[in-house]
Amino acid sequence: MDRLSTRHPDARPAGTLAAVIITLSSFGGGAIRYRGGVLDSIGLSFLSYGHGAAISNVAMWLGLALMTLAWVLLGRGVLAGGVGDRDVIRTLVWWVSPLILAAPILSRDVYSYLMQGAMVRDGFDPYSQGAAVNPGPMLLEVSHDWRNTTTPYGPLHLWLGDGVTTLAGDSVTLGVFLYKLISLVGFWGIVWCVPRIAARINGDAAVALWLGVANPVTVLHLIGGMHNESVMVALVSLGILLALDGRFTAAMALVAVSVAFKATAVIALPFLVWMMHRHLRRRGLPLGSAGAFIAAGFWAVATTLVVVSGCTWLSGAGWGWIAQLSGNSKVINPLALPSLFAGIVTPVLGLTGTEVSYNAVLAIMREIGMVGMLIGLAVAWWVFRGDDRRNIMGIAAAYTVVVTLNTVTLPWYYVSLVVLLGTFGPTRRIVGITVWCSVVVAMSFTGSGNHQMYNLVWMGVLALVAWYLTRWLMADGHTAPHRAADDAGGEARQVRARRPAPGA
Repeated sequence: MDRLSTRHPDARPAGTLAAVIITLSSFGGGAIRYRGGVLDSIGLSFLSYGHGAAISNVAMWLGLALMTLAWVLLGRGVLAGGVGDRDVIRTLVWWVSPLILAAPILSRDVYSYLMQGAMVRDGFDPYSQGAAVNPGPMLLEVSHDWRNTTTPYGPLHLWLGDGVTTLAGDSVTLGVFLYKLISLVGFWGIVWCVPRIAARINGDAAVALWLGVANPVTVLHLIGGMHNESVMVALVSLGILLALDGRFTAAMALVAVSVAFKATAVIALPFLVWMMHRHLRRRGLPLGSAGAFIAAGFWAVATTLVVVSGCTWLSGAGWGWIAQLSGNSKVINPLALPSLFAGIVTPVLGLTGTEVSYNAVLAIMREIGMVGMLIGLAVAWWVFRGDDRRNIMGIAAAYTVVVTLNTVTLPWYYVSLVVLLGTFGPTRRIVGITVWCSVVVAMSFTGSGNHQMYNLVWMGVLALVAWYLTRWLMADGHTAPHRAADDAGGEARQVRARRPAPGA
């Protein structure tokens, strides 16, 4: 690694080469079409099956590994103080540009988005009916598991899908490309907001961009997978930025708009209440602490209700989405702690002679997880109430609680969390844990969207590789001098001295 970083100190070429490899291999090794597609239209469909598919999949894995390695190399430059925020943004331009032309990777969700939009366009209700009620070319691309499942997304998601499918008609290729453009808009919105959030709370913009936005989980799943988190996270990030500037009505309205897109955006709202509470106190209004808190809470609830109601009414989707907020429980993987613990507890009980099914244990674990989630959210909201910086830390902590204890957790759920982790001057320990987890998550999913988390050999080797890369990256000789965090002991040190950006 030392020789590699010495010979190739600029991570831009490695990441760009990785993006090109991923793009070329995506048409045979990604979440490819069941019918038709680009390879079929140009006479190269053999790359999507048999030995051709094997070549495409090997190339995809190489691309994913090289992208992850490039991110670690970029991190060395950032942590050493030699790479600034503008350098990270320029690097992102190089890395993301080839992926604009890539087929969907790591997930087939974009086909479900198209199908849900087509259902609204054709007069069906995705909140009460599954995709199978509307046969057509888009239904053929939806994963079989989801063809009879209702959607958990908000009315704006369906309204957007309606617009996309109205423009694309029955062209799956054009529809996917339009969603790619939407993902790009959301992604660059995040790129614009994150360094400014860091500046407002005396964070390091370069660390924030590298750790959260250039993170392979963020790039690969937002741009490659085209998930609607790109729009949701961009709106929440802009809302946080406006709140830090004291524009609370606009901030809460934006978060409410993102709630109408995907309900998990609401996690940020209670922390905006703390920000507004302090703002009202500073203005010297005769409200007192309790009165200012009540006023801020009332304004947040009222704004959210008005905006969400308006979005629901304008979209014409109705209120059926409220009943679907619990989502579905079909997805089972160890990213969700209830699923992980159920997988551990069930065989242990079997050794004792207790006859119990995995599903029974999983149901109990999920109930425990929901209770733990409620407690964890309340604790995070109270503990991180002190100032703006701690409020941002609290939003990240709250999202951590949600993604770990939720019934279902998927890699792109982590984007809401990681884009904020670098903004508040994280400690070395937080950065190290984030790097290790990011490498593991980025390399645990195949191009088609299946995961390797029950492949113990794969995960064991991957865990060791992630540990080695993290240890190399976080070695003291690779980072600039750091000082103790404002509210941490000597062991929890800044990853590098926080440098206020203009306007901090």
